[in-house]
Amino acid sequence: MIGPKSVLTSAAGRLAPKVIQSAPGVTTNVVRQALHHAIVGVGPLPAAAAAAEKHLEDHDGDVELAVKHVIDNHVRLAGVGGFATNIGGLVTQALTLPANITGMAIIQCRMVAAIAHLRGYDLTDPRVRNAILLTLLSEEKVSKQIKERKIPAPPMAVATAPAYDRAIDDLVAAEVAQELIGRVAGKRIVSMVAKRVPLVGGVVGAGTDGWMTYQIGRYASRELLPRRREIR
Repeated sequence: MIGPKSVLTSAAGRLAPKVIQSAPGVTTNVVRQALHHAIVGVGPLPAAAAAAEKHLEDHDGDVELAVKHVIDNHVRLAGVGGFATNIGGLVTQALTLPANITGMAIIQCRMVAAIAHLRGYDLTDPRVRNAILLTLLSEEKVSKQIKERKIPAPPMAVATAPAYDRAIDDLVAAEVAQELIGRVAGKRIVSMVAKRVPLVGGVVGAGTDGWMTYQIGRYASRELLPRRREIR
């Protein structure tokens, strides 16, 4: 018997390539804007580094405890659909992706950027920024894409590469864009289900973003190993 998750995955896989072909520049632009606003701040969200430092201060300089609370905090933010939509709405006026998807990308990028900052990475480094984006694919998808030679390496290796390779920018942005579009397709299917079975649609819609954000946060925590932080 085919379950709801299989149906959603199958539908997303069929719809994503068609949407991307119709607007490739727009989708990669969404990815870059999401990362930019996640790092510098947007609306009620302070910059990622500032948020990370606040968590570090609140937990008496314990980096790992601060990382845990960064993840918990962003999972809660992701679970509040209206909040994510509001954040996304600030940067989607000229773009085709729904505001809630853009908002979710910003929240997830911000979470990973905060983790990276706490672990000693420079958020202005383009290698680190590409690594942040890669984590949005999820550990399973990154492993698959590496095996298929669609991306060169996992986030940690990209962040600490000996030299910056500009060609990776578009490659990473395109892969993340496709993942975001796939999630758009999945949410559309959930909306269709919700019209017929409101309880099922509500439960799935409320839990999916929070669970995905938690998974990405845990992946970033395992992948972005500590580097020496500057002494303040």
